[in-house]
Order: sequence, then C-alpha cells, then structure tokens
Amino acid sequence: MHAQLDRCAHLSSDLTKAKSREIFELLRAFLPDHIDSYWFRDIIGSTANECAVRMAQKATGRTDVVSLFLSHHGQSIAATGMSGNAFRQRSFHLPIAGSLKIPAPDCARCFYRQVPESCGMLCAQRLEDFVEFASSGQVAALIIEPVLGNGGNITPPVEYYSVLRDICDRHGILIIADEVQTGFGRTGTFFASNGYAKELKPDIITFAKGAGGIGIPVAGVLMRKELDVLESWEHSTTSGANPLALVALEATVKYIRDHEILENVAIVSKILRDGLTELSAFFPRVSNVKGIGLMLAFDLPSAADVARFIAISRENGVIVRGSRYGFGNTVKVRPPLTTTESDVHDILTSLRTSLQQLESE
Repeated sequence: MHAQLDRCAHLSSDLTKAKSREIFELLRAFLPDHIDSYWFRDIIGSTANECAVRMAQKATGRTDVVSLFLSHHGQSIAATGMSGNAFRQRSFHLPIAGSLKIPAPDCARCFYRQVPESCGMLCAQRLEDFVEFASSGQVAALIIEPVLGNGGNITPPVEYYSVLRDICDRHGILIIADEVQTGFGRTGTFFASNGYAKELKPDIITFAKGAGGIGIPVAGVLMRKELDVLESWEHSTTSGANPLALVALEATVKYIRDHEILENVAIVSKILRDGLTELSAFFPRVSNVKGIGLMLAFDLPSAADVARFIAISRENGVIVRGSRYGFGNTVKVRPPLTTTESDVHDILTSLRTSLQQLESE
C-alpha cells in the first residue's frame, strides 16, 4: 500500500485493466463456479449496485427492478430508490420507473402474519404475484441482500433462496446479490452466495466495504460472462479501479486467504452466537438472536432501548450498532473478522454488563 501510494495513487481504469484481471483471478477461488467475469470500476456500493442494474437491464432488454421491504442498497438517488425504507425517500424524487418492493422474509415479524412451521415460504412465493400483477411486465432483476443488514440483520431460512431462484428462472429475471455487507468473510464464507445463501445462485454479485480492508474505498461487480455487456462509457467512475484501490483489494483477498480468516470466523462466531443466545435467556428484553458468521444481532423492545444500549456499551468498551438509521429495534454485533476467542469472551462480558445497566434504569 505504501509503495503504491509513493509510486502512483491514481490512474484511469483504462490503464489498470491488467491489474484488475490479476485480482479477479485471485478472487476466483472464492466465487461460485458460475461467476466468471467482473467489472471493477467503482469505489462505493451504491454505484456498484447501479452498475449491476444497468447490466441486468441491458442484458434482458427490460427495465423493472424488484427489491425488498427493509432493504438497503446505498445512498445515491437510484440506490435509495431501490431500498425499502420510506423515510429515506420522503424528501426526494427517485428514479427507476416500474421498480417495486416486496415484503422481506422477516420470520420474527412476518408481513403476512404467518409462522415458519406452516407458511410454505409465502413471502418468497408471493414474488410471482407481484411480478404478474404489480409490475409493468418488464422485470429485469431482483436485487437482494443475502442478509438484510441495515433492515435489522434479517436472515432468511435457506429455503427462501431456492424458491426465489426458481421463480426468477421461470420468468427470466436475473438475481443480483448485494454482498456489500455480507461479502469478504463476514458471514463465514467469502461471500454468502457460496455459503449460507448458495441456493440463491445469483447471476450478479456486488461488493464494497470490507473489500478494501475498510480503510480504502473499493467496490466491484462479479457476474456471469454473458452479462458482461456494458461498454466502458456506460458505467465508470473517476476513481474506479485506481491503483491504490486495486492494491488494497488484492491485499485484503490475500490476507483473508493467508491468515485463515474464514476458519477463524467459523470458530469464534459459534462462541459469540451461543453467548448471545445465553444472554437472551437471561435478560427478558433480549430476543430474536439472528445472523450468520460474525454478522450477528439481537432485538430489544424499542428503538429507544437500542439507542440507550448503544451508548452504555460504548462506555463499557464495545461498539455495537442499531438498525434502520436508529428507527429499528435491532442491535448489530459485528466484531472484526480477526477477533479472537479471548476477544469474544470480553465482548460477551461487556454486553452482559451493559444489559444489566439497561435493566436497572
């Protein structure tokens, strides 16, 4: 990183194609088998998701995009329009005419008032009804976070993904997996799409955030080769595929590989999840422990409880986050992927102390 910064921090993506190809070949060991092409011209998840939509629209000749209630696909105008929270859209005109939202697979708060044991994956099955009756008949893609991070760490049953895949196949709809939060080891596999959510079998995968080790902005799109349909002038950004970003991406992939980060996540995530489950049994306010890998969370009764708990936890040395920009009642517990077993025990001890303080107020 330092060497690259000293040598050259910026070049047009037209001059970094060879390095992009080299990094993609490094990534291939961690990708679903059918993902065999790439587009590295972004530095943030919002524009990577827009790129994926452009690919889907051009490849299919259709326009509409389906997304989920409570989803979060970025901060740009178009990405906000695809996201599933009305409060983020209230003050703005948002494009992508014909886009539509469908209920999220939130088993704890089912939009259809069903229970998992007998619902028959109704939330997934209803996608077909929305496509037939609520769209313009020109649906290009379904964009979905394998785990809905900002929406409350909603983690669907694995059957959900296969039902979506079957419906999309029947209607010629492409699936975009927004792995901006779930990618690069967060869920215990390099992408959720080749682990917990492998039955989704996405046609396109987007990534950002952890791809640059967090410190350096870098984002990209991975896809089936036949979807590599864009001309360079149809989607690119000034800083996309700049040398510093590419070196950061390469270093991150190698670090995950060489330091057995995925193996570490598998070990420490079980300890953390078991610990959170124990806390939920002990503290009445804690419920609905959820997530996979080190993308874990639990619910408190209200957004106000979450805000207070976040403040208490910070005083006690642990950073946790809320959901839906403070409007949700989920506490997200997402330690670094390098977290050790000792760290996890310290985290759990601190969370217990913080919950005790919350209960006493």
